Amino acid sequence: MSSPNLVAGANEEGWHLLGTNAGRDWQPDVVADIVAADDGDGCSVCGSPLRTERGVEVGNIFKLGTRFADAFEATYLDPDGNSKPIVMGSYGIGVGRLLACIAEEHHDERGLRLPVAIAPYPVHLTVLRGSDSAAGEVAERVYGSLEASGIGVLFDDRGERPGVQFADADLIGLPVRLTVSERSLKAGGIELKRRDADAARIVAEDALVLELRAELDASD
Repeated sequence: MSSPNLVAGANEEGWHLLGTNAGRDWQPDVVADIVAADDGDGCSVCGSPLRTERGVEVGNIFKLGTRFADAFEATYLDPDGNSKPIVMGSYGIGVGRLLACIAEEHHDERGLRLPVAIAPYPVHLTVLRGSDSAAGEVAERVYGSLEASGIGVLFDDRGERPGVQFADADLIGLPVRLTVSERSLKAGGIELKRRDADAARIVAEDALVLELRAELDASD
């Protein structure tokens, strides 16, 4: 073993030697991890207890040196006109890991609760009874007006049972769900419900875009 600039015991209580070099100043008989830091252990500097937390490696950086530059003859000219291999690095962000972190932080027992800033669509539009009903005509009109207003919409017009559509919407977790049904139309418009709230309310069709923008601005 050869390792520089280590702290070593000085064979005297309360004293240590700094800057010792294994292999030069002394030869170790055993190389091993003799202690592992654990939750609650005191800091060696201030004495405060150590707190351990779970973490995720979202991104990483690797220095590749000239290994691949040499293999592919990737070079550049220095100020003196000499050809030199490019020193390369790898810089990566894991998209899947980012989504896992977001899901861990923004969810409940029904599924995801995506923030507006990263949701693929801010609005989940659901029409009950499918697109062939009177509600379907209104839903198609709402979809067109939202798209024209620059508000992205995921449109569920499958004609599935309402419970299935609502469960899928909660699982996907887009910030706002709009529901068009015969019941909502009789009540005066479209049902608007934020994913992070329990209460829903009816919004008139002609006021929907303004109300929706206000909700999205107020969401995290």
